[in-house]
Parts: sequence; C-alpha cells; structure tokens
Amino acid sequence: MAPSLAAMCIGNQALFPTPSPTPPSSRRIAAIRLIIVSVKTAALFLLMCSPALADVQTCREAVIKSDYATAFKECSPLAKVGNAEAQYILGLMYASGEGVPKDVVQAVTWYRKAAEQGDASAQVNLGVMYANGNGVPKDAVQAVLWYRKAVEQGDASAQFALGFMYASGDGVPKDAVQAVSWYRKAAEQGDASAQLALGAMYAGGNGVPKDAVQALSWYRKAAEQGDASAQFNLGVMYAFGNGVPKDVVQAVTWYRKAAEQGQAKAQGNLGAMYAGGEGVPKDYVTAYMWRNLAAAGGDEGSEIDKKARDLLEKHMTPAQIAEAQKLSREWKPKKD
Repeated sequence: MAPSLAAMCIGNQALFPTPSPTPPSSRRIAAIRLIIVSVKTAALFLLMCSPALADVQTCREAVIKSDYATAFKECSPLAKVGNAEAQYILGLMYASGEGVPKDVVQAVTWYRKAAEQGDASAQVNLGVMYANGNGVPKDAVQAVLWYRKAVEQGDASAQFALGFMYASGDGVPKDAVQAVSWYRKAAEQGDASAQLALGAMYAGGNGVPKDAVQALSWYRKAAEQGDASAQFNLGVMYAFGNGVPKDVVQAVTWYRKAAEQGQAKAQGNLGAMYAGGEGVPKDYVTAYMWRNLAAAGGDEGSEIDKKARDLLEKHMTPAQIAEAQKLSREWKPKKD
C-alpha cells in the first residue's frame, strides 16, 4: 500500500528567516569579480594616463583570470606605495588564501590601509573582520564604526551590514525600525541579502507592520538574483498561499532553484512534493534523492528528512533505492 500524502510530506517546512539573517561576510575575490569586470570595461574608454594606472589594470585583469600570482606581483609594489585599490585586492587575497598563504592578520593590515584612504569596500571588509574576530579581537563597536564610514559613501553592503547590527543589537542598541531602514536602503540598491532580510522583517512584522505581500515582493527580488534562501522562502509562500494565491507548481519551481544550489530545506521540501505528487508527478526515486541530500545537509531539519527518506524506502524496490542512492552520490550543486 502506498504511503499517505501526510506521511510522505513529513517536514514540509514553512520556515522564514529570522529578522537577523546570516551575518555579512567579507567580499571575496570571486564575489567582487563582476565589480572588477565593470571597472575594466569602463577603463577601456579611458586613456591610461600613467604607468601606475596601467599596473592596476594589469592587476585587475589578472584577478578576473584567476591568475593570482600575476595579481600579487602587480599589486604588491602599488600597495606598498599607497594605492588603495591594490591594498584592497591584497587584503582579499590574504583573506581568501588565493595566490598567497591565507593570513587574516595580513588581510586586516591591507584592508585597514585601504579603508583609511576611504575605500568603501575595504571599510566594509574591515568591519566584517572586527564583527567576526578575524585577524583582530572581536569588536562589534569597531565593526559598526567601519560600516558607518562605508555607509556615508552609499555602499549597499555596508547598509545591509549596519542593518544586521541593529537587528541583532551588536555594537548598537537593538532597534528593528533602524534595521528595516538600513535594509531598505540597501535593498533599493539591489542588494540581494538586504532584500531577503527586508522580506523577513515584513514576514515577521519586525520593525514594520506584518505584510505577506511585501515580504513576497522582496523575497522575489532576491530570488531572481539567485539567492537560494529567498528562493526557498518564495517556494514556501506559494506552497501555503501566503501573500499570493496557492500554486504548488510555482512552489516546486522555486524549491528546485534553491535545492539545486544545495539549500537543504528546499531539498527536503522538493522531496516532499515529489513524494506527494504535488506540482510534479509522484516519483519516489526523485523524492528519495532530494530527501537523502537534505538529510546529509546537517541543518535543523535533517532528522525529519531522514525519517521521511526511511519511510519512502519501505515503499520502494531495492532497484529503486539503489538508483536513488546513485543519483544522490552523483548530484552536484549548481549556481542559479
């Protein structure tokens, strides 16, 4: 006898992020590659006025190509004579261990040099180092100080980071209204993390009146930029008809986008949809694969996913189980 829909959908999680989302992380070399590309493109329309500018351009191009040996060679002399962009790039390299042995103390040193010259990206990263106690003693007040310097330049990442500090009460008095204010500034500049956070504030009624339609709107903006948590949240809202007419096909679409990036909760929910035949044809092999991946994810829902996977196993043939396990082993995440 086939398992019931209720049994197969164990743990279809209607989880929204807390008002304090994942803390800001330093901009890494990979994360800023598009920024560097845009600088490079703009530079094509400019005459190189000095050898120093040409050297910075060479450094940028080396980073874009992941040629970190050349990037280090070109940036080091410029950084030592005070070029803020080169100092920032060296900080990124030391923080990530790309092209040099990873050294967070050196990363802080170079971030600080660039930050003191007014480089907004370096100011944000220096703030993150203080917030996390990376290469310096943990100091939320110093983190806020550096975020504010970047905020004064209109930096969206700094606005998000400052909003996070107000949401969590780190380095400043906890203030959900202020958190919303800073999240909104960053979200309106297109920062996906801030859009997700602002959606969560609307979903929970924190610092703003509770409004599922507004939550959905901000989640969608972040989801369309490829943010896996926002994609998961959007899927939940479609699955439960929260802020939008219930649409299980759309729920599956957004769960899948997040699941394919490795978002464990989305993998679990996608498995539940396949098990119950909601929005997709019923398919126990695929359901098992997604539940198995979610169970391996190790988040707070992993035990639920293990139980659901084991329940599925009782209704599958050995060949089906073997196929599902093979699919799980061969699965690789992909960027949306």
